[in-house]
Amino acid sequence: MYTLTNANITRICYRDHAAADAQLGEAVALADEKGAALWKAYGMVLRGCVLTLTGKASDAIQTLSPSIIAVRSTGSTVLIPFSLPYLAKAQAELRQFDDARHSIDEAIAAVETTNERWCEADICRMAGEISLMFPQPDAAKAEAYFERALSVARKQQAKSWELRAAMSMARLWRDQGKRDEARELLAPVYGWFTEGFDTLDLKEAKALLDELAS
Repeated sequence: MYTLTNANITRICYRDHAAADAQLGEAVALADEKGAALWKAYGMVLRGCVLTLTGKASDAIQTLSPSIIAVRSTGSTVLIPFSLPYLAKAQAELRQFDDARHSIDEAIAAVETTNERWCEADICRMAGEISLMFPQPDAAKAEAYFERALSVARKQQAKSWELRAAMSMARLWRDQGKRDEARELLAPVYGWFTEGFDTLDLKEAKALLDELAS
């Protein structure tokens, strides 16, 4: 259960959604067999994240909300900061904006209370993306979140999170007509990588750089 759950945190992070969902199904089934409520809750939380990432917002909310409660009912806080932004994104996609705002604020607060900081940069990045999904997109707030995401990623030397934050900022700046600044931000982060070019993040970064250079 430990292996199936934790291996698929990595798969979610590099966006191998199909493999993650299949193995998390195994994890949940094994947890059911063993009567391991906490590991079942972890597996369901991660399956909810996959549902958000694959555009199934309603299913994601129906999975994430009770699963987060189930994790907390055991006294655990593991994966709470990681999962709440996915719940917020699904809520925003369904125009449940008050719920989305509450969930992302709760995620940021959970980082501080649990000290689970490995995903802090991506939480900030997702908070910025969600700010742009509201009926009145808040570009200034989004930019502040992206700046914070970049700062945290650099401090942690978390290059994958830095790449994602740089892409989010670059897209915002592109849409504001600041194409040169966007390219100057993203190019050196992308240039740091020497492998992994078959992953979605690096493919999207390359496509964005090509667009910015045209």
